[in-house]
Amino acid sequence: MTDATSQTGRSGAQPRKSLHVTDARTRRRNAAEARFRFYGAAAIAVSILALVILLTSVLGNGLGAFRQTFITMPVALDAKVLDKSGTGDIEVMKKVTTIGYAKVIEKALATALAEKGIATDGLTAKQISGLLSQEAAANLRNQVLADPALVGQTVDVKLLANGRVDGFFKGRVTMDSAKLDSNISPEQLELALKMREAGLMSLSFNPGFLFGGDASELRPEAAGLGVAILGSAYMMLIVLVLALPIGVAASIYLEEFAPKNKWTDLIEVNISNLAAVPSIVFGILGLAIFINFMGLPQSAPIVGGLVLTLMTLPTIIIATRAALKAVPPSIRDAALGVGASKMQAITHHVLPLAMPGILTGTIIGLAQALGETAPLLLIGMVAFVREFPDAPPEGFFDPASALPVQVYNFTQRADPAFVERASGAIIVLLVFLLLMNAVAILLRRRFERRW
Repeated sequence: MTDATSQTGRSGAQPRKSLHVTDARTRRRNAAEARFRFYGAAAIAVSILALVILLTSVLGNGLGAFRQTFITMPVALDAKVLDKSGTGDIEVMKKVTTIGYAKVIEKALATALAEKGIATDGLTAKQISGLLSQEAAANLRNQVLADPALVGQTVDVKLLANGRVDGFFKGRVTMDSAKLDSNISPEQLELALKMREAGLMSLSFNPGFLFGGDASELRPEAAGLGVAILGSAYMMLIVLVLALPIGVAASIYLEEFAPKNKWTDLIEVNISNLAAVPSIVFGILGLAIFINFMGLPQSAPIVGGLVLTLMTLPTIIIATRAALKAVPPSIRDAALGVGASKMQAITHHVLPLAMPGILTGTIIGLAQALGETAPLLLIGMVAFVREFPDAPPEGFFDPASALPVQVYNFTQRADPAFVERASGAIIVLLVFLLLMNAVAILLRRRFERRW
């Protein structure tokens, strides 16, 4: 009896299934796979849509902060007003307050309007000068004190316009809203339009937003991020100097030298728990230890840096240990086999191979610390700080702000112009975070080794 006869002769034998014919079970499996792929693609699409909405909102509200309305005109720096002694003594010139400079600016503005043939009927001198920011006189005073030789000359100056005027050119203020606003009137806005047509007023890049200090609620057009950027840089420097060596050293000991017992298990569990502790808890810890116990100054980068160091250490330790574990044991065995000590094997072979992961974890930890707000609020960095801190190391103990705290400060102020400033500060913060993540990727590719 042949095989074919025996196959057909079996009672109740199932017919053979062809691979070219899809059965019901295969169809169900393929349908489930197709649904899973659809869910994944839908999740990615929703994430991209949310990101686009976020960026559109932030960029739409914040890009205007990088452009500001300025009034450009010649100003005669009268020596009789600005240097009454006529000697050019800087100490004597410092006695002239912003009130004296405001009078010089008012006179120059009236002269510029007359030369351009712009009528100011129905407007008082106070309303005309109200088109200028209250910061204009202070800026001109600083410019003159920086170069006393300007006194007695007529120089072209670029002065900040009032925040309401700036909002009018950016679409934030309208003629209808100006009728209900005690800080601006429709007649002043009409004069601003004439000045723009005459070339006296224009929108241009505002370097003061990036390099200037903060300003009061009455001068939103003069508020800048310079102090916050410098304060954040100081804190990140402290975090990098403290967290990186401590975190890497602790990781090497736990991973390579520490005995495996209940005490090391307890330490590892606590490190993992610390990574999940809310950041505000670290702020309470910093307030209790660094300020109340150690007596360090509030709102200082040194305190903020120490608090952020404590918060960043678990992240660096976890990332470093993962990078060390990823190095094949054969690397260690080969180094020990040719006579290297355990320390030499780690420093000369394991650490270089683990460096991409270590640097990536460190930069991600720094990026996370850069965006923290809650712990900094508890240690007093929410205070209004206008003066720049000194250079290190003295500057570490001077009052300063930070970028996320500055965003919080701007959102708490009533003037709508600060909403634009807050969105602009978010853009700056996002740029810093993107740069840090880009550096992490580049370093990873630079030090990555394949085996």
